[in-house]
Amino acid sequence: MTWGVTLGGPDRAAPRQRLGYRLMDIFLHVGAHRTATTSFQHYLQANAGLIEALGIRVWGPSQARNGLFSGIFPKFRSAPNPISVKRACGRVSLQLENLSYAGTSKLLISEENMIGSARHCVRNAMLYPAIGERMARFDEIFGHRLKRVMLTLRAPDMWWSSAIAYTVSRGHTVPDQAAFASIAASPRSWRDVITDLACALPDTEIQVSTFEEYAGRPDALFARITDEPAPPNTQTFWRNRTPDLPALRGLLAQYGKPQNALPLTTCGRWQPFNDAQTHAMRETYADDLFWLAAGADGLATLTVDPTRKRAGASQPPGELKKGHNNDSRQRKMA
Repeated sequence: MTWGVTLGGPDRAAPRQRLGYRLMDIFLHVGAHRTATTSFQHYLQANAGLIEALGIRVWGPSQARNGLFSGIFPKFRSAPNPISVKRACGRVSLQLENLSYAGTSKLLISEENMIGSARHCVRNAMLYPAIGERMARFDEIFGHRLKRVMLTLRAPDMWWSSAIAYTVSRGHTVPDQAAFASIAASPRSWRDVITDLACALPDTEIQVSTFEEYAGRPDALFARITDEPAPPNTQTFWRNRTPDLPALRGLLAQYGKPQNALPLTTCGRWQPFNDAQTHAMRETYADDLFWLAAGADGLATLTVDPTRKRAGASQPPGELKKGHNNDSRQRKMA
């Protein structure tokens, strides 16, 4: 069940549309976590002036986590206080009004915690179990005016290993082998996450990108989200990277926690899943990508960067036979 207070966004917008008032488009970049979201946000901050010159304003974590959405998701209540939700709606509505009157044509909000937290995923051993309810509330907060939402996926074996290492680096207990097995065997995949997101936002365009294609290319991701030419990416943005095993051991030692749950290898990335679990998770990811490429049942669009060079449809010209040109003997297998 979803609670909230509707501001009547479409009803309020109708008179302004009749008067020729141009509504501001709202774009959300919701992560997921561990898909270069922090690097993307640093790119936005480093190019704030060039982005504003395009008529685009950006809200990052510093704005979103500064009390703007306070009261939407109470920590110690089963349901939000309607008064708190109404106040949050008022704060957001006021900010949107100010941006619109200032001539802003597009608002880009990059905040991965909108869909949940990595810690919550690890604790529940499944991918973003509350994304539907959370995004339905945000849809109300923004007056049902969301134009597009961008969700970035990552191969689940890599995503989970990064998310687990991240939570451990923040002082949480290292999960045991039973927890790893539960995560690897979870029937919930990225396809379920996308389906929940689409159900929560039936009138919003949902685009899906992959970490494998857009990591390290924040300018290309910006262009895909906003349909605007991106400021050139002149810096190397690699922030909030996953700590390796020596760094994790050092952090556990600082927290006074045992390190025997980590493998004995001295260096490298921590991969908590065995080969069979990794293979099964990658096979599920391949199925999810195939579903997306086939149209995702009309729920979402898989973004493909047209600037990336791919293999041609035909073989290059030249000799198509194996062996040497003067070899005319019939070859047989023993």
